[in-house]
Amino acid sequence: MDKQNGTQQTENKQSEFDRSTAKERIDRIDPYGFERSEDFDYDSHEEFMSVYLAILTRRSIKWSKLLKGNNKVVKNIKVKRYVRKGIPNEHRSLIWMAASGAQAQLEQNPGYYRKLLEGERDPRLEDAIKTDMHRTFPDNVHFRKNAEPCLQQTLFNVLLAYGHHNTNVGYCQGMNFIVGYLILITKDEEKSFWLLDALLGRILPDYYSPAMLGLKSDQEVLGELVKLKVPAVAELMETHNVMWTLVVSRWFICLFIDILPVETVLRVWDCLFYEGSKIIFRVALTLIKHNQAYIQQATNFPDICDKFKEIIRGELVEDCHTFMKKIFTVPGSLSMATITRLREACQANVIAQGL
Repeated sequence: MDKQNGTQQTENKQSEFDRSTAKERIDRIDPYGFERSEDFDYDSHEEFMSVYLAILTRRSIKWSKLLKGNNKVVKNIKVKRYVRKGIPNEHRSLIWMAASGAQAQLEQNPGYYRKLLEGERDPRLEDAIKTDMHRTFPDNVHFRKNAEPCLQQTLFNVLLAYGHHNTNVGYCQGMNFIVGYLILITKDEEKSFWLLDALLGRILPDYYSPAMLGLKSDQEVLGELVKLKVPAVAELMETHNVMWTLVVSRWFICLFIDILPVETVLRVWDCLFYEGSKIIFRVALTLIKHNQAYIQQATNFPDICDKFKEIIRGELVEDCHTFMKKIFTVPGSLSMATITRLREACQANVIAQGL
Protein backbone atom coordinates (compact mmCIF):
# COMPACT_ATOMS: atom_id res chain seq x y z
CA MET A 1 0.00 0.00 0.00
CA ASP A 2 2.84 2.39 0.96
CA LYS A 3 4.60 1.51 -2.29
CA GLN A 4 1.44 2.35 -4.25
CA ASN A 5 1.11 5.67 -2.43
CA GLY A 6 4.74 6.40 -3.11
CA THR A 7 4.29 5.59 -6.80
CA GLN A 8 1.15 7.76 -6.94
CA GLN A 9 2.97 10.68 -5.28
CA THR A 10 5.83 10.34 -7.75
CA GLU A 11 3.38 10.32 -10.68
CA ASN A 12 1.57 13.36 -9.26
CA LYS A 13 4.84 15.24 -8.89
CA GLN A 14 5.86 14.26 -12.42
CA SER A 15 2.48 15.40 -13.75
CA GLU A 16 2.81 18.68 -11.83
CA PHE A 17 6.34 19.13 -13.21
CA ASP A 18 5.12 18.42 -16.77
CA ARG A 19 2.32 20.99 -16.41
CA SER A 20 4.76 23.52 -14.97
CA THR A 21 7.26 22.89 -17.79
CA ALA A 22 4.51 23.16 -20.42
CA LYS A 23 3.32 26.45 -18.88
CA GLU A 24 6.90 27.72 -18.83
CA ARG A 25 7.25 26.84 -22.53
CA ILE A 26 3.96 28.62 -23.32
CA ASP A 27 4.98 31.67 -21.28
CA ARG A 28 8.22 31.83 -23.25
CA ILE A 29 6.24 32.16 -26.50
CA ASP A 30 4.26 35.36 -27.06
CA PRO A 31 0.79 35.35 -28.73
CA TYR A 32 2.40 35.83 -32.16
CA GLY A 33 4.79 32.89 -31.85
CA PHE A 34 7.96 34.78 -30.89
CA GLU A 35 10.22 33.34 -28.21
CA ARG A 36 10.82 35.76 -25.38
CA SER A 37 14.42 36.66 -24.57
CA GLU A 38 16.25 35.33 -21.53
CA ASP A 39 16.08 38.75 -19.85
CA PHE A 40 12.34 39.23 -20.52
CA ASP A 41 10.73 40.99 -17.55
CA TYR A 42 7.68 38.82 -16.84
CA ASP A 43 6.65 40.81 -13.76
CA SER A 44 6.42 44.19 -15.49
CA HIS A 45 4.78 42.54 -18.53
CA GLU A 46 2.14 40.94 -16.30
CA GLU A 47 1.56 44.26 -14.57
CA PHE A 48 1.12 46.01 -17.94
CA MET A 49 -1.14 43.28 -19.37
CA SER A 50 -3.43 43.36 -16.32
CA VAL A 51 -4.29 46.93 -17.34
CA TYR A 52 -3.98 46.55 -21.13
CA LEU A 53 -6.29 43.54 -21.39
CA ALA A 54 -9.12 45.64 -19.94
CA ILE A 55 -8.37 48.33 -22.56
CA LEU A 56 -8.35 45.70 -25.33
CA THR A 57 -11.71 44.35 -24.17
CA ARG A 58 -13.26 47.84 -24.25
CA ARG A 59 -11.76 48.55 -27.67
CA SER A 60 -13.02 45.21 -29.01
CA ILE A 61 -16.60 45.97 -27.91
CA LYS A 62 -16.44 49.47 -29.45
CA TRP A 63 -15.00 48.17 -32.75
CA SER A 64 -17.62 45.41 -32.98
CA LYS A 65 -20.38 48.00 -32.53
CA LEU A 66 -18.78 50.27 -35.11
CA LEU A 67 -18.39 47.55 -37.73
CA LYS A 68 -21.68 45.73 -37.04
CA GLY A 69 -20.47 42.75 -39.05
CA ASN A 70 -19.70 44.97 -42.03
CA ASN A 71 -16.35 44.68 -43.82
CA LYS A 72 -16.60 48.16 -45.39
CA VAL A 73 -14.82 50.95 -43.55
CA VAL A 74 -15.36 54.60 -44.39
CA LYS A 75 -12.52 56.89 -43.32
CA ASN A 76 -13.70 59.60 -40.92
CA ILE A 77 -12.70 61.34 -37.69
CA LYS A 78 -14.32 58.67 -35.51
CA VAL A 79 -12.57 55.76 -37.25
CA LYS A 80 -9.25 57.65 -37.14
CA ARG A 81 -9.67 58.11 -33.38
CA TYR A 82 -10.50 54.41 -33.00
CA VAL A 83 -7.41 53.41 -35.02
CA ARG A 84 -5.15 55.59 -32.86
CA LYS A 85 -6.53 53.92 -29.74
CA GLY A 86 -5.72 50.50 -31.20
CA ILE A 87 -7.34 47.90 -33.43
CA PRO A 88 -8.14 44.59 -31.69
CA ASN A 89 -6.27 41.73 -33.34
CA GLU A 90 -9.47 40.09 -34.61
CA HIS A 91 -10.24 43.21 -36.68
CA ARG A 92 -6.69 44.18 -37.74
CA SER A 93 -6.63 42.41 -41.08
CA LEU A 94 -9.99 43.91 -42.09
CA ILE A 95 -9.08 47.48 -41.08
CA TRP A 96 -5.58 47.38 -42.59
CA MET A 97 -7.00 46.08 -45.86
CA ALA A 98 -9.77 48.69 -46.00
CA ALA A 99 -7.76 51.71 -44.80
CA SER A 100 -4.77 51.10 -47.07
CA GLY A 101 -6.75 50.52 -50.25
CA ALA A 102 -5.50 46.92 -50.41
CA GLN A 103 -9.03 45.50 -50.25
CA ALA A 104 -10.10 47.60 -53.23
CA GLN A 105 -7.10 46.39 -55.22
CA LEU A 106 -7.81 42.76 -54.35
CA GLU A 107 -11.43 43.09 -55.47
CA GLN A 108 -10.50 44.91 -58.68
CA ASN A 109 -7.91 42.26 -59.63
CA PRO A 110 -9.51 38.82 -59.08
CA GLY A 111 -7.12 35.96 -59.72
CA TYR A 112 -4.14 38.29 -60.30
CA TYR A 113 -2.10 37.03 -57.34
CA ARG A 114 -2.52 33.40 -58.40
CA LYS A 115 -1.47 34.26 -61.98
CA LEU A 116 1.74 35.80 -60.67
CA LEU A 117 2.63 32.54 -58.93
CA GLU A 118 1.63 30.33 -61.85
CA GLY A 119 3.50 32.37 -64.48
CA GLU A 120 7.11 32.13 -65.59
CA ARG A 121 9.53 32.52 -62.69
CA ASP A 122 12.74 34.52 -62.47
CA PRO A 123 15.36 32.11 -61.07
CA ARG A 124 17.55 34.95 -59.71
CA LEU A 125 14.57 36.34 -57.82
CA GLU A 126 13.77 32.89 -56.43
CA ASP A 127 17.37 32.38 -55.27
CA ALA A 128 17.52 35.80 -53.59
CA ILE A 129 14.31 35.10 -51.64
CA LYS A 130 15.32 31.53 -50.71
CA THR A 131 18.59 32.82 -49.27
CA ASP A 132 16.67 34.81 -46.67
CA MET A 133 14.07 32.20 -45.75
CA HIS A 134 15.99 30.68 -42.82
CA ARG A 135 17.01 34.15 -41.61
CA THR A 136 13.41 35.30 -41.25
CA PHE A 137 12.32 35.20 -37.62
CA PRO A 138 14.34 32.21 -36.38
CA ASP A 139 12.88 33.10 -32.97
CA ASN A 140 9.30 32.53 -34.18
CA VAL A 141 7.89 29.02 -33.90
CA HIS A 142 5.60 29.48 -36.93
CA PHE A 143 8.51 30.09 -39.33
CA ARG A 144 10.49 26.98 -38.41
CA LYS A 145 10.69 24.09 -40.86
CA ASN A 146 9.14 21.68 -38.35
CA ALA A 147 6.16 24.00 -37.69
CA GLU A 148 2.69 22.80 -38.71
CA PRO A 149 1.82 24.68 -40.77
CA CYS A 150 5.21 26.19 -41.61
CA LEU A 151 4.84 29.77 -42.81
CA GLN A 152 8.07 29.77 -44.81
CA GLN A 153 6.32 28.65 -48.00
CA THR A 154 3.62 31.30 -47.56
CA LEU A 155 6.33 33.92 -47.04
CA PHE A 156 8.19 32.73 -50.14
CA ASN A 157 5.02 32.85 -52.27
CA VAL A 158 4.12 36.42 -51.29
CA LEU A 159 7.67 37.70 -51.90
CA LEU A 160 7.93 35.88 -55.22
CA ALA A 161 4.57 37.17 -56.42
CA TYR A 162 5.50 40.72 -55.43
CA GLY A 163 8.88 40.46 -57.16
CA HIS A 164 7.09 39.53 -60.40
CA HIS A 165 4.44 42.20 -59.82
CA ASN A 166 6.94 45.01 -59.21
CA THR A 167 10.07 44.21 -61.23
CA ASN A 168 11.57 47.60 -60.38
CA VAL A 169 11.79 46.51 -56.74
CA GLY A 170 12.06 42.74 -57.12
CA TYR A 171 13.23 41.59 -53.72
CA CYS A 172 15.14 43.55 -51.11
CA GLN A 173 16.28 42.48 -47.64
CA GLY A 174 13.87 43.81 -45.05
CA MET A 175 10.81 42.95 -47.13
CA ASN A 176 10.86 39.40 -45.70
CA PHE A 177 10.32 40.71 -42.16
CA ILE A 178 7.50 43.01 -43.22
CA VAL A 179 5.72 40.21 -45.08
CA GLY A 180 6.27 37.91 -42.10
CA TYR A 181 4.33 40.30 -39.87
CA LEU A 182 1.59 40.70 -42.48
CA ILE A 183 1.16 36.93 -42.67
CA LEU A 184 0.99 36.59 -38.88
CA ILE A 185 -1.87 39.10 -38.80
CA THR A 186 -3.86 38.30 -41.97
CA LYS A 187 -3.14 34.54 -42.04
CA ASP A 188 -3.77 34.94 -45.77
CA GLU A 189 -1.31 35.00 -48.69
CA GLU A 190 -3.31 37.15 -51.07
CA LYS A 191 -4.19 39.77 -48.45
CA SER A 192 -0.54 39.94 -47.37
CA PHE A 193 0.46 40.49 -51.00
CA TRP A 194 -1.94 43.41 -51.45
CA LEU A 195 -0.97 44.97 -48.12
CA LEU A 196 2.69 44.77 -49.20
CA ASP A 197 1.70 46.45 -52.45
CA ALA A 198 -0.06 49.21 -50.50
CA LEU A 199 3.00 49.77 -48.32
CA LEU A 200 5.63 49.73 -51.04
CA GLY A 201 3.54 51.24 -53.81
CA ARG A 202 1.67 54.01 -52.00
CA ILE A 203 2.50 54.47 -48.32
CA LEU A 204 6.31 54.31 -48.39
CA PRO A 205 7.69 56.37 -51.25
CA ASP A 206 10.51 54.53 -53.04
CA TYR A 207 11.98 52.75 -50.01
CA TYR A 208 12.88 49.45 -51.65
CA SER A 209 13.88 50.30 -55.22
CA PRO A 210 17.54 49.55 -56.06
CA ALA A 211 18.59 53.17 -55.41
CA MET A 212 16.46 53.38 -52.23
CA LEU A 213 16.05 57.08 -52.93
CA GLY A 214 12.93 57.44 -50.78
CA LEU A 215 14.52 55.64 -47.83
CA LYS A 216 17.68 57.77 -47.96
CA SER A 217 15.65 60.95 -48.35
CA ASP A 218 13.36 60.15 -45.42
CA GLN A 219 16.33 59.62 -43.11
CA GLU A 220 17.51 63.09 -44.10
CA VAL A 221 13.98 64.40 -43.53
CA LEU A 222 14.12 63.04 -39.97
CA GLY A 223 17.39 64.91 -39.50
CA GLU A 224 15.72 68.15 -40.60
CA LEU A 225 12.74 67.51 -38.31
CA VAL A 226 15.09 66.91 -35.37
CA LYS A 227 16.71 70.28 -36.12
CA LEU A 228 13.27 71.85 -35.78
CA LYS A 229 11.94 69.82 -32.87
CA VAL A 230 15.01 68.74 -30.86
CA PRO A 231 17.82 71.12 -31.93
CA ALA A 232 20.20 70.10 -29.11
CA VAL A 233 20.28 66.49 -30.36
CA ALA A 234 20.74 67.66 -33.96
CA GLU A 235 23.70 69.77 -32.82
CA LEU A 236 25.21 66.81 -30.96
CA MET A 237 24.92 64.62 -34.08
CA GLU A 238 26.55 67.32 -36.19
CA THR A 239 29.36 67.98 -33.69
CA HIS A 240 30.38 64.31 -33.70
CA ASN A 241 29.71 63.85 -37.42
CA VAL A 242 27.14 61.05 -36.92
CA MET A 243 25.03 60.42 -40.03
CA TRP A 244 21.37 59.68 -39.33
CA THR A 245 21.51 56.56 -41.49
CA LEU A 246 23.89 54.97 -38.96
CA VAL A 247 21.39 55.14 -36.12
CA VAL A 248 17.92 55.00 -37.72
CA SER A 249 18.18 53.09 -41.02
CA ARG A 250 16.72 49.90 -39.48
CA TRP A 251 13.85 51.91 -37.97
CA PHE A 252 12.79 52.89 -41.48
CA ILE A 253 13.64 49.84 -43.56
CA CYS A 254 12.00 47.34 -41.16
CA LEU A 255 9.23 49.69 -39.98
CA PHE A 256 10.36 49.15 -36.37
CA ILE A 257 10.28 45.32 -36.55
CA ASP A 258 12.93 43.93 -34.14
CA ILE A 259 13.36 47.52 -32.91
CA LEU A 260 10.22 47.90 -30.79
CA PRO A 261 8.16 45.19 -29.02
CA VAL A 262 5.76 43.27 -31.27
CA GLU A 263 2.55 44.75 -29.86
CA THR A 264 3.98 48.27 -30.12
CA VAL A 265 4.97 47.67 -33.75
CA LEU A 266 1.45 46.50 -34.56
CA ARG A 267 -0.06 49.58 -32.91
CA VAL A 268 2.30 51.74 -35.00
CA TRP A 269 1.24 49.85 -38.13
CA ASP A 270 -2.45 50.41 -37.30
CA CYS A 271 -1.81 54.13 -37.75
CA LEU A 272 0.68 53.69 -40.61
CA PHE A 273 -1.92 51.91 -42.77
CA TYR A 274 -4.55 54.51 -41.92
CA GLU A 275 -2.58 57.79 -41.86
CA GLY A 276 0.45 57.08 -44.01
CA SER A 277 4.22 57.49 -43.73
CA LYS A 278 4.23 60.52 -41.42
CA ILE A 279 3.60 58.05 -38.57
CA ILE A 280 7.19 56.79 -38.96
CA PHE A 281 8.46 60.32 -38.27
CA ARG A 282 6.14 60.69 -35.27
CA VAL A 283 7.49 57.47 -33.74
CA ALA A 284 11.13 58.39 -34.43
CA LEU A 285 10.72 61.93 -33.06
CA THR A 286 8.99 60.63 -29.93
CA LEU A 287 11.84 58.21 -29.22
CA ILE A 288 14.41 60.99 -29.69
CA LYS A 289 12.60 63.84 -27.95
CA HIS A 290 11.49 61.76 -24.95
CA ASN A 291 15.11 60.60 -24.47
CA GLN A 292 16.73 63.93 -25.30
CA ALA A 293 18.51 64.36 -21.94
CA TYR A 294 19.83 60.78 -22.08
CA ILE A 295 21.13 61.14 -25.65
CA GLN A 296 22.84 64.42 -24.73
CA GLN A 297 24.96 62.58 -22.16
CA ALA A 298 26.90 61.07 -25.07
CA THR A 299 30.40 62.46 -25.47
CA ASN A 300 31.64 60.74 -28.62
CA PHE A 301 30.61 58.91 -31.81
CA PRO A 302 30.32 55.34 -30.37
CA ASP A 303 28.54 56.69 -27.30
CA ILE A 304 25.84 58.31 -29.46
CA CYS A 305 25.32 55.04 -31.34
CA ASP A 306 24.99 53.17 -28.04
CA LYS A 307 22.46 55.69 -26.71
CA PHE A 308 20.28 55.17 -29.81
CA LYS A 309 20.36 51.40 -29.18
CA GLU A 310 19.18 51.97 -25.61
CA ILE A 311 16.29 54.36 -26.30
CA ILE A 312 14.34 51.62 -28.08
CA ARG A 313 14.13 49.59 -24.86
CA GLY A 314 12.34 50.00 -21.57
CA GLU A 315 9.04 51.10 -20.12
CA LEU A 316 8.29 53.80 -22.72
CA VAL A 317 8.06 51.34 -25.62
CA GLU A 318 6.78 48.34 -23.64
CA ASP A 319 3.59 50.20 -22.71
CA CYS A 320 2.28 50.38 -26.27
CA HIS A 321 -0.94 52.18 -25.30
CA THR A 322 0.80 55.08 -23.54
CA PHE A 323 3.50 55.20 -26.21
CA MET A 324 0.92 55.62 -28.96
CA LYS A 325 -0.66 58.52 -27.09
CA LYS A 326 2.77 60.12 -26.87
CA ILE A 327 3.52 59.93 -30.60
CA PHE A 328 0.60 62.30 -31.19
CA THR A 329 1.64 64.78 -28.49
CA VAL A 330 5.43 64.70 -27.92
CA PRO A 331 6.55 65.75 -31.45
CA GLY A 332 3.93 68.52 -31.67
CA SER A 333 2.33 69.45 -35.00
CA LEU A 334 3.60 67.58 -38.04
CA SER A 335 1.74 68.20 -41.27
CA MET A 336 2.04 66.18 -44.45
CA ALA A 337 2.72 69.46 -46.26
CA THR A 338 5.86 69.98 -44.13
CA ILE A 339 7.05 66.43 -44.80
CA THR A 340 6.41 66.79 -48.55
CA ARG A 341 8.38 70.04 -48.66
CA LEU A 342 11.30 68.51 -46.74
CA ARG A 343 11.21 65.38 -48.90
CA GLU A 344 11.60 67.41 -52.08
CA ALA A 345 14.59 69.32 -50.65
CA CYS A 346 16.24 66.22 -49.16
CA GLN A 347 15.73 64.14 -52.27
CA ALA A 348 17.40 66.80 -54.40
CA ASN A 349 20.28 66.85 -51.88
CA VAL A 350 20.64 63.04 -51.91
CA ILE A 351 20.74 63.01 -55.71
CA ALA A 352 23.23 65.91 -55.84
CA GLN A 353 25.57 64.20 -53.35
CA GLY A 354 25.14 60.78 -54.99
CA LEU A 355 24.41 59.20 -51.60
